[in-house]
Amino acid sequence: MLRASWVSTIGNAILSLMKLVIGFLTGSLAVISDGIDSATDVVVSIVMVFTARIVSRPPDLKYVYGYEKAEGIASKILSFVIFYAGIQMLISSVHATFWSVERPMPETLAIVVTIFSIFGKLALSFYQFRAGKRIASTMLIANAKNMRNDVLISCGVLVGLFFTFILRMPVLDAITGIIISLFILKTAISIFLDSNTELMDSINDTAVYDSVFEAVDATAGAKNPHRVRIRTTGGMYLISLDIEADGNCSLNEAHKIANQVEENICKCIENVYDIRIHVEPEGTVHSDEKFGIGRWK
Repeated sequence: MLRASWVSTIGNAILSLMKLVIGFLTGSLAVISDGIDSATDVVVSIVMVFTARIVSRPPDLKYVYGYEKAEGIASKILSFVIFYAGIQMLISSVHATFWSVERPMPETLAIVVTIFSIFGKLALSFYQFRAGKRIASTMLIANAKNMRNDVLISCGVLVGLFFTFILRMPVLDAITGIIISLFILKTAISIFLDSNTELMDSINDTAVYDSVFEAVDATAGAKNPHRVRIRTTGGMYLISLDIEADGNCSLNEAHKIANQVEENICKCIENVYDIRIHVEPEGTVHSDEKFGIGRWK
């Protein structure tokens, strides 16, 4: 994760600096806004570098589950940074569209740097996505998706510049800046909402619960899975559940049943961080039970 974060930081820094310089030299608000978007990616990448160092720490007495949730906290912070950049760019673009008396035509160099940016972002996005999949990092995968959105943004800039030159209307450049700003704000809101999943101890794919039930069904001696609770940390599942077994079986037999359930769950579900199984005598009733999921719910 650390290496991928550094690659993202350096790549985005080069693209951002290039677009901002060319944007100011050519007078293109759309290219400037695209450069600001890439600058937010630099901030994202820098935070990822520090987050990668935190996540790599082993569990300790204070954080017995490890430091993987630092990714969720970092994502939440980044969403605010990106949102702020989007609002600033939106204000500038709206002002340039409705209150500026005259705007110069952008130069053709703006088109060249935008095309270069599209290919650069595609390469970075592909690299980040592969690295994220390999190590099951939600933050790297989210950053890869963000860069993929950046490719669409740069394509929008290219289209906006094309029509600006064809129609000889500089105001179209500022309007393109408004559209890009809205994309930036959408990305910020999306990252904010996605980070809630881990921080609120929930999961996106609730079908995982069905996989747990199927794993219990496939285990001889295991019955009635209930109080099933699944959450994520660092993109991996923490699973807790209760099962029932014959009340007359020995402790060794109950232990074997629980181990077999754990093995079957790992066969059905990828990226399992930890599993906790509590074995109860068959027919045990908890009238005040309110946490977790069972088949009766």
